[in-house]
Amino acid sequence: QVQLVECGGGLVLAGGSLRLSCVASERSFNNYAVGWFRQAPRKDREFVAGVSRNTGSTVSADSVKGRFTISTDNAKNTVYLQMNSLKPEDQAVYYCATAIGVFGVPPSRRSEYDYWGQGTQVTVSS
Repeated sequence: QVQLVECGGGLVLAGGSLRLSCVASERSFNNYAVGWFRQAPRKDREFVAGVSRNTGSTVSADSVKGRFTISTDNAKNTVYLQMNSLKPEDQAVYYCATAIGVFGVPPSRRSEYDYWGQGTQVTVSS
């Protein structure tokens, strides 16, 4: 079983930046796709960005393109989400998740992810 731990959330002013980290316990994490999702109060959990640990291909939601960047450090079993130009509507709990056996374009559907972290809160103050 893969265990995922997110960190890096916090309180930031609108226009500021944060970098989230997702660390996996499993060495074969390198062969999974990893996605970042977020969930605001009273809203569905939505896809933010994903990366293929095998091919390096990335995909991101239109709402964060140009502001958020997903990257991976295979040696550290870690995936990052760099968030710049944060807006109040980015405020949510952010989760990372792994999609086992996905080697191409990372999926954006929540149902395709197998293991989830506990989440980290991002609060954006205007």
